Amino acid sequence: MEPGLARRRERRRDRASFRRPARRRSSPVMIDRVETDDLRNLEPVHEHEDEGPGRWTKRLVLFLRVMAGLAMLKGLYHWSRVVGIGVGEDLFEYHSIAWQTATIFFAVIDLVAAVGLWLAAAWGAVIWLMSIASMLAVEIFFPQVFGGGLVTGFLEFALLAIYLLLAVKAAQEAPP
Repeated sequence: MEPGLARRRERRRDRASFRRPARRRSSPVMIDRVETDDLRNLEPVHEHEDEGPGRWTKRLVLFLRVMAGLAMLKGLYHWSRVVGIGVGEDLFEYHSIAWQTATIFFAVIDLVAAVGLWLAAAWGAVIWLMSIASMLAVEIFFPQVFGGGLVTGFLEFALLAIYLLLAVKAAQEAPP
């Protein structure tokens, strides 16, 4: 019988470890300290916090979306030249290597820029600016590639100037 009694006592000691600990009540001093800490951590309410983007930022995003549509059309035009859609007898392989290279370059970069511009992402504007600068360089320094259209060059430069104006105005209205 001795061994059975010892086992019961041992079980009782083991059960104590599974019991819930007694609840301890925190003192009112601790609650007051927590409340005062919370009050110190409150930040002031900002007056213009819920206004959202400003007028110039909205205009910039609208401009970027319009440019995304134009870049998409421009990229699709260059791809139509590559695959021979709507060109008649003026096939891709009959042009010079410089023309072929520039056409493929703009076919790819304009579509990538269109996606980035539509998302209003910073990288989209960078790719679009690179496309604009490249087209200006081709039109000005290599007029034999695409025919040296001054109208295209002026249009590209005007779009670049409008973008820079809108970007500066949007940056000025943003809080520091």
